[in-house]
Amino acid sequence: MNSLISPDETWLLWAFLVGWAAVSIYLEQRFKWASKLSGAIIALLGAMLLANLGILPVEAPVYDAVWSYVVPLSIPLLLFQTNIRRVWQESGRLLLIFLISTIGTMAGSILAFFLLKDLIPGLPHIAAMITGSYTGGGVNFAALASRFDVPGETVSSAVVADNFLMAIYFFVLITIPAIGFIRKRFGTPHMDEMERNADTSDTAAASYWKRKEISLSDIAMAVGASFVVVAVSFKLAEVFRGLIPEDGNTMTTILRAVVGDDYLMLTTLTLLIVSLVPKYFERINGAQEIGTFLIYIFFVVIGVPASIPLILQNAPLILVFAAIIVFINMIVSFSVGKLFKFDLEEIVLASNANIGGPTTAAAMAISRGWTKLVGPILIVGTLGYIIGNYIGTALGLWYSSLM
Repeated sequence: MNSLISPDETWLLWAFLVGWAAVSIYLEQRFKWASKLSGAIIALLGAMLLANLGILPVEAPVYDAVWSYVVPLSIPLLLFQTNIRRVWQESGRLLLIFLISTIGTMAGSILAFFLLKDLIPGLPHIAAMITGSYTGGGVNFAALASRFDVPGETVSSAVVADNFLMAIYFFVLITIPAIGFIRKRFGTPHMDEMERNADTSDTAAASYWKRKEISLSDIAMAVGASFVVVAVSFKLAEVFRGLIPEDGNTMTTILRAVVGDDYLMLTTLTLLIVSLVPKYFERINGAQEIGTFLIYIFFVVIGVPASIPLILQNAPLILVFAAIIVFINMIVSFSVGKLFKFDLEEIVLASNANIGGPTTAAAMAISRGWTKLVGPILIVGTLGYIIGNYIGTALGLWYSSLM
């Protein structure tokens, strides 16, 4: 699909990503309507619109750089002032609703497979990839595509459908807390706390992100520490992946997935360092603001791959398959969450972590100001990297036996 801006126009693409992220934040803090919609949705919709109008390319090295560098750097910045005790307290509840949401993904996959198995060629392997992806994010998608040796054309079609549904569902989930009818039926302690502390003369976003004292030293310490933590974490994960055999027994496979995962190592190491020297990080102002701005750049990138022409051309039935999984995941997550009195914020983030992975869930928590849930959802969400591969593999083999 040709676009007005070509994929190799690096500076133009960076200018759009960073510039539109800045505009989204400005609108969110300046206007009531934008605050209710949220800067994250404005960022996503703007990118989606320009991609579908043929102005932005659907794929580009710049987008890969955001996933590879911008997102990892944002995570330590956002965790530097995290209360480690609160993280462990919140992780238990989030883990339970995350696993319930995972059951929704599995149920949706099974239902979609039996409805569409005669209509989509190669569906067992496609189903394995999408089910794995909707249990913990795109990392599982790539692993399962390799596991089943799926043809490149099939992978490309499934990727388009997967990315489109993730972007649309992100939009739905981030809108749900703003719907009064839904909010009245769930506990919303994090939103209630934000509203109690908000200045009524400003939008909620502007009130939360008030101007604060910040020095050059703060910026240097925050950014410098983030680079070091990311570098050390990713190197440690790489070393463990090299030491632990990939094709060992079940225990070594699980161990490799845990200690060899980049994001799990990054989250764990950051929280460990913060717990060892809390006063050092408490004195650094601006880390949360810098990290949040980087996450808004990520929001823009999420909206880019949602190309409707590509969907209609390459993967309409695969899109239907993925949509069934997402819909059942949402129904199970919210129904069971309501039954067992989970907070609305917990349900939204757990379902997001299933469909999009821990990074999109953490990004949503940040954009909504649910900062106490950022660390917990990162920890819980990375569990999806481990169980997603097993679930996708098991269902893929079962589906294949039925064809």
